Amino acid sequence: MTIARGGRLPKGIDAAMRRLNTSVQLDQALWREDIRGSIAHARGLGTAGVLSEAEVRDIVSGLEEVKDEIESGQFTWNADLEDVHMNIEARLVELVGPVGGKLHTGRSRNDQVATDLRLWTRSQIEATLVGLHDLAGVLLTRAEQEIDTLMPAYTHLQPAQPSRLSHHLLAWQEMLIRDRGRLQDARARLNESPLGAGAAAGTGFPIDRESTAADLGFAGAMRNSLDATASRDFLMETASALAILGVHLSRIGEEIVIWSSLEFGYLTLSDEFATSSSMMPQKKNPDVGELVRGKCSLVIGDVTSLYILEKSLCFGYGRDLQEDKRPIFEAFDAAQTCLGALSGAISTAEFHRERMRAALASGHICATDLADWMVRQGATFREAHSAVGQLVREAELRGCQLAELPEEVLDRADSRLSGPDLQQVLDASIAVERRRVLGGPARERVLEALSSARDRWGTDAKVR
Repeated sequence: MTIARGGRLPKGIDAAMRRLNTSVQLDQALWREDIRGSIAHARGLGTAGVLSEAEVRDIVSGLEEVKDEIESGQFTWNADLEDVHMNIEARLVELVGPVGGKLHTGRSRNDQVATDLRLWTRSQIEATLVGLHDLAGVLLTRAEQEIDTLMPAYTHLQPAQPSRLSHHLLAWQEMLIRDRGRLQDARARLNESPLGAGAAAGTGFPIDRESTAADLGFAGAMRNSLDATASRDFLMETASALAILGVHLSRIGEEIVIWSSLEFGYLTLSDEFATSSSMMPQKKNPDVGELVRGKCSLVIGDVTSLYILEKSLCFGYGRDLQEDKRPIFEAFDAAQTCLGALSGAISTAEFHRERMRAALASGHICATDLADWMVRQGATFREAHSAVGQLVREAELRGCQLAELPEEVLDRADSRLSGPDLQQVLDASIAVERRRVLGGPARERVLEALSSARDRWGTDAKVR
């Protein structure tokens, strides 16, 4: 089968080339942005005197009708017309007649698709920011609810120091607030309009590019027509921000998997966010965390695809850029899906407070506090570190915790390890309140951090 293609290439296109060339199955996702950009372009042509008021009115009315058809599901996408742009234009001509053929005056598909992609990416960043805000809100709410739930802080997945669950949840949201900043920065940089840049070197028609940029909500028009049509660094930057977000969501998913294990037993997922085994009837699997880990790995691949796609392209437009859509579409879909799933999973999870508190009773978790206490008694920290290390070894040989060692053992290790305050030093619930430094897990500091986090997130993460 061959497809007729106009005057320059009258012989048509080979079927294999057609499969390679056609993108409408994918880029039809840009239809809203394509119609919006076309309306702005038509108005710009009217302002420039290229189209009459009546022609602009007919074209805009026809585009609105195409929009209604697509929204209602009545529109038929035709693969023979290659892409979203030609499908919409062809239907416009059917609706309004030859005047529809004037719409593409002073415009190329090169600046058209670049405009569509920037509009689409901008809107998807806004949707992702809302999802980030929702997940952060869940974390802050759960942190407030669990303000008195104590647990170990870990290094190397080993119990390290006494902490509280709220402090841990706030650590998760600190990552997310940096993710918000990266996406906002990416949005600010992409918020320029390529429309009017033409195929590579602009257009001879007196189109006011700043006016059409303002019509589309852009901060301004891009300053160089070659750059406007040939660069996709806005996609690389956005996808990179999404990949970092994905790494953060994957880390949260990993901790959900670990915490819900029998060995930890720190949380139980609600049934809505877990699955059962097809073979083992006793299983309740934390698949939400595992699927988030898997889904987010794809985003790293999407970033790599975008980097490789553009790294060897000369200026201006190369058809390779037709392949820029799949990775950015997939990256946004993964990020938004994972944000929603984690919001639901964490908001409905049951935290096992007593199990977390019980974990403080093992692992010699107040060893650092004991060394600090010795420093207050006049020891150097290195002396204290060595003495407490010997006591930990002794406790392990005896099969007990530091607080359970006899007084004579403590005194033999160092004469300063005595006195009525020593048991308080080794009490995890007291030790956690000593950590009052900024960013620490003491109750008063965590409450301050909660209040600060709510102020930083505000009431709406959506950027307009």
